[in-house]
Amino acid sequence: MKQLLYIFSFVLATTAIAQNTTSTELQKQKIKQALAYGDKIIAADAMYSIVAMEGPQSTYKDSLAYLYFNARNFVSCFLVTNDILSYKENNLELLEMKAVSLENMGALDKAKETYASLLTKTNNNFHAYKIAGLELALNKFEEALVSIKKADQLPDEGKLSVTFQVNKNYNQNVSLKAAIAYLEGLTYLNLKKDKEAKASFERAVQLFPEFVLAKSKLTTLEAKTTN
Repeated sequence: MKQLLYIFSFVLATTAIAQNTTSTELQKQKIKQALAYGDKIIAADAMYSIVAMEGPQSTYKDSLAYLYFNARNFVSCFLVTNDILSYKENNLELLEMKAVSLENMGALDKAKETYASLLTKTNNNFHAYKIAGLELALNKFEEALVSIKKADQLPDEGKLSVTFQVNKNYNQNVSLKAAIAYLEGLTYLNLKKDKEAKASFERAVQLFPEFVLAKSKLTTLEAKTTN
């Protein structure tokens, strides 16, 4: 009798595993089809189903984070990445998505903290640049100056660019090194140091000759000096 009960239990367990595997594969197919048709809501729903079946550390939480990030749903992206980072604290991509999400949510102090955590792990000049930009937005001008000078001193691979909105119809991609010089100029302007600001904007234009905003700042400063 005990042997029969054991066999029965084993059959039930095997059947449950098989059904769960079948259900997971079905949800994966649903995700693939939903993304092919651009239906992110259905894709997210299927991912949630897989997470429910696989448990709290399912890799499909990562997929959810990317889905929300690409959809610019920054609140949900922050919540998912924050959860995953509680057990994957060194995942740099998720940490960066968390930082970007916090910035877009307007939580600038928290975004700065997250970028600072990233910087300790990457020593990346872009992350130092982001910290300086957030400090500037928070009116912490002295701190911003320290951060932007650190960004300028860190190695640059020449691969990254920064997008600036010139006007409502035109955005310009600028090399990161030029963007760093421009941000330094803005910081000096806020510190009422026009001479240093002018030198920074000139350097930005040297690094990226078609830098519209840097040229505009130079024109304004030169007019101010003339008057």
